[in-house]
Amino acid sequence: MFNRMNKTWKYFVLVLMALAVLWPVATFVAAALSPDRAGRPSADLRWANFVTAWNDADFARSMTVSAVITLTVVVVGVLLALLGGYAFGVLGVAGNRVLFPLILLGMMVSLEVIIVPLYYQFRSFGLTDNLLGVILIQLGMGVPFGVFWMRAAFRSLPRAVFESAELDGAGPFRVLWSIAAPNIMPAVYTLILLSFMWTWNDYFLSLVFLHGENQTATVALGVFQGKYVTQINLMAAGGLIVAAPVLILYAIFQRKFISGMLAGAIKE
Repeated sequence: MFNRMNKTWKYFVLVLMALAVLWPVATFVAAALSPDRAGRPSADLRWANFVTAWNDADFARSMTVSAVITLTVVVVGVLLALLGGYAFGVLGVAGNRVLFPLILLGMMVSLEVIIVPLYYQFRSFGLTDNLLGVILIQLGMGVPFGVFWMRAAFRSLPRAVFESAELDGAGPFRVLWSIAAPNIMPAVYTLILLSFMWTWNDYFLSLVFLHGENQTATVALGVFQGKYVTQINLMAAGGLIVAAPVLILYAIFQRKFISGMLAGAIKE
């Protein structure tokens, strides 16, 4: 009897928590589909709000810019993180005790602190209003965390795995791609999702460094919401459009993401 009541109470609490999380999402979606300018829920769903928001904000161009930046940062950043984490976590590179703390400094420096000198330095190199400039800055901010994350994942693997591979004659790169990396895929998926989310959702950096045709989706959304500040339904529709790639990616990697966050590097 006690066990049944305990189980019922747990489900009750979980349902309440789920409702607390899903209710704002549901109201936001209802506002995006509302024919009313104030976004009040209605049985008459207006899907045309998404078409209006897409066309008026020119999301086709801005989301393409965001996709180029984000995919480049994710691919290059995760690759560098794998190599760096493997070097510090498995190979034990020379100067590890000095170099690794230096890399971690990149996680401690706030962008707001360095944005002004960074802008003038990049302008002198012709990298302002240039996708390459933003990509380099995103990599500089994201790779330190990626190396830290991958180092922890590699260090969680049994040392015997690497020793047996070395005895069989496998080189460092063969060990990395054939043995080490496949065993930490949950951690890799988590890093991919986090890197994608952080880069795609960036607003401040893109606002400062990119203008005109190089405008990213988040900046375009800000401009769009400034024009339609009284039309809550269109603002909500635009927000959902910009958030859609992150939501879709999370839905695909949800189980991998949770596994990587909770258990670190595990073998599935």
